[in-house]
Amino acid sequence: METEVNDSQYQLGTPENAAFLNEQRDTMFAFGRQFPSPQGGSYWLGDDGTPWKDRERATWITCRMTHVYSLAAMSGFQGAEELVDAGLRGLRGELHDDANGGWYPSISADGVPAADKQCYAHAFVLLAASSATLLGRPGAKDLLEDAQRVFLDHFWDDEVGLSVDTWNTEFTQLDTYRGLNANMHSVEAFLAVADVTGDESWRARAGRIIKHVIAWAEANQWRIPEHFTQDWQADLEYNQDKPDDQFKPYGATPGHGIEWARLITQYALSAGLEDAEKQHLVEVAEHLFSRAMEDAWNADGAPGIVYTTDWKGKPVVHDRMHWTLAEALNTSAVLARVTGKEDYKRWFATVLQYVNEFVIDHERGSWFHQLNRNNEVIDTVWPGKSDLYHAVQSMMIPLHDPSLSIAVATQRKAE
Repeated sequence: METEVNDSQYQLGTPENAAFLNEQRDTMFAFGRQFPSPQGGSYWLGDDGTPWKDRERATWITCRMTHVYSLAAMSGFQGAEELVDAGLRGLRGELHDDANGGWYPSISADGVPAADKQCYAHAFVLLAASSATLLGRPGAKDLLEDAQRVFLDHFWDDEVGLSVDTWNTEFTQLDTYRGLNANMHSVEAFLAVADVTGDESWRARAGRIIKHVIAWAEANQWRIPEHFTQDWQADLEYNQDKPDDQFKPYGATPGHGIEWARLITQYALSAGLEDAEKQHLVEVAEHLFSRAMEDAWNADGAPGIVYTTDWKGKPVVHDRMHWTLAEALNTSAVLARVTGKEDYKRWFATVLQYVNEFVIDHERGSWFHQLNRNNEVIDTVWPGKSDLYHAVQSMMIPLHDPSLSIAVATQRKAE
């Protein structure tokens, strides 16, 4: 359970808290400025922000950094527009498959594209392109239109109302795996595209995904299944032999339950629903957040959110991943604002104090990406500090309109 935290810099809604969040946001903007390769793809950032040029340049990281520096530009951070343009250059150039359409997952240090086409990466192309379009950067609108076409042609299954996961490079063979991680980021991207373009069909698609997720979560005591067969049957034992997989870990991922809670709330507030339906969705979000925090916070005698649990809520991987804390900040702040309940403010303060004490690297910048069960920094799953997306958003979403995607909310607040 959350504890009472009295320091005003951790208290949501105080000037001291806003100052703390804005300062941390700007520190991260400064940390990540070296991300672009000469061709525009994003390098993986090392512990002090120095690019690791011998690693692959990934589409999802390039998209995240393009999105982050779009937010930076809207926040008045000097030089951010040029960094957005660099990311766009990578997405329109070295990471784009000119022969088959869509985007490679990554390219190697010497420029060789990785195989396959991943929904996860393409969802982030939608997000990055929508943020850069809102900012008015050259080429962003064309990129967004291309990304929408590719996504609808290949990844959106309109019959089912969910996104499929992985094609081969040529878009001729679809893998049988289905997963919710890609669908979660599809929802985030769809809401952003709807907010930026005014095309409400994207918000409707997000709602269809959410409807499935709620049904699966409710049937599993609010622990969301992550992995599915080709016909969307939950595979609850998937990757039991690889429990700490970067993207497809075994069991329930409490951090995703928390993240879904925020996205469901954003959809509820923005979709023009009747009051009863809106209230129901907010209550669903509360169930998801409560289940995740009950299972994962301080689950092993130390603060932090464990990475995964089994289907009874028992921790499997005890490591703390930085993104789970970022999403806990976002969702607790959103639910505090939407419900007015003090419990969520207490959670926000508790998590922010933990982040400040254990996760923020006050010496070299940004956040440590992985801690062990004793809150010691490790790098077995997430070496270095790959990108800024989760951490930056968690310093911004708590201060902005929860009904809007963060880029739109940021721009409107700045006007």
